[in-house]
Amino acid sequence: MKFDINTITRDNVKVLKPYSSARDEFEDFDTADMVFLDANENPYNSGVNRYPDPQQASVKSILAKQHNRSQNQMLLGNGSDEVLDLIFRAFCEPKKDNVITLPPTYGMYGVLANINAIENREVLLSTDFQPQIDKIFKAIDDNTKMIFLCSPNNPTGNSFSEESVVTLLEKFKGLIVIDEAYIDFSEKESWLKKIDQYPNLIITQTLSKAYGLAGIRLGICYASAEIISVLNKIKPPYNVNELTQKRALERLNDTKAIKHEIESIIEQREKLLKVLLEVSFVKKIYPTEANFVLIKVDDANKRYDDLIAKGIVIRNRTTQPLCENTLRLTIGTEEENKKLIEALKA
Repeated sequence: MKFDINTITRDNVKVLKPYSSARDEFEDFDTADMVFLDANENPYNSGVNRYPDPQQASVKSILAKQHNRSQNQMLLGNGSDEVLDLIFRAFCEPKKDNVITLPPTYGMYGVLANINAIENREVLLSTDFQPQIDKIFKAIDDNTKMIFLCSPNNPTGNSFSEESVVTLLEKFKGLIVIDEAYIDFSEKESWLKKIDQYPNLIITQTLSKAYGLAGIRLGICYASAEIISVLNKIKPPYNVNELTQKRALERLNDTKAIKHEIESIIEQREKLLKVLLEVSFVKKIYPTEANFVLIKVDDANKRYDDLIAKGIVIRNRTTQPLCENTLRLTIGTEEENKKLIEALKA
């Protein structure tokens, strides 16, 4: 199906003239002997007295090389949540359009839909946590702008089948947003390489999980240059601060440490999965490709309280659709996992 970005972009966004900041109009940050009197900044150097690069060129340059993408195919945000919010605001008309989400999944999709006055049409995953394609297409109408896929999915931990995703990409005339927050822990390949093939594909990633930078709040959006151009129109001028950009640069350059931590987390995940097989109150262990595992237990509320009493905080997901009596366990360090295992055995 032919995709035309103009048919789904909000009319007011199409004609919007974006705010032009001082740093947008003069972009050369490496001119040490220039006198900057253009942005009403405090002139006394504190390391952060100047506004940050509004386009985060240094961070994007590293990401572009690592993922073989062009900088005009990416947008950075104050966490993935800001990126997702920008997508809603660019393409969904309040009180008119709708999106489709697939519970159980990341709760912010629904929250952002409500904030932006967009109907959220929920189509439950199957019992093995896969998209129900026929039901999704039955829920679609002329005002359906986006479908959100979290793969690997939170809280279930599994990835969606390639066949399901391709069917949606090829037959849905709106945007397919794939949230890949946990992709680094999966053996499956990212959908990043498919961006040029599918102009309606948006991928969000984050530095919060595998990169260990949850505290700096940096989310990444990959899409066609046309989609990114629309999002750049409405993003706040300085949405990613200077400290975040500097810390991201340091971490992205430390590829050896990142690789080691990912491997360690996967190793600890496999050890925990083996132990869980021996725990009497664990009724089911769901397949996982993330840095967490979802388990079904005899009584989630009781087991949650039991672990809290032993000083271990996990996530009780029993209120989520298809997740009755389930607990979500994040993979910690070797020492943290030992404490969890001891508590489970006790």
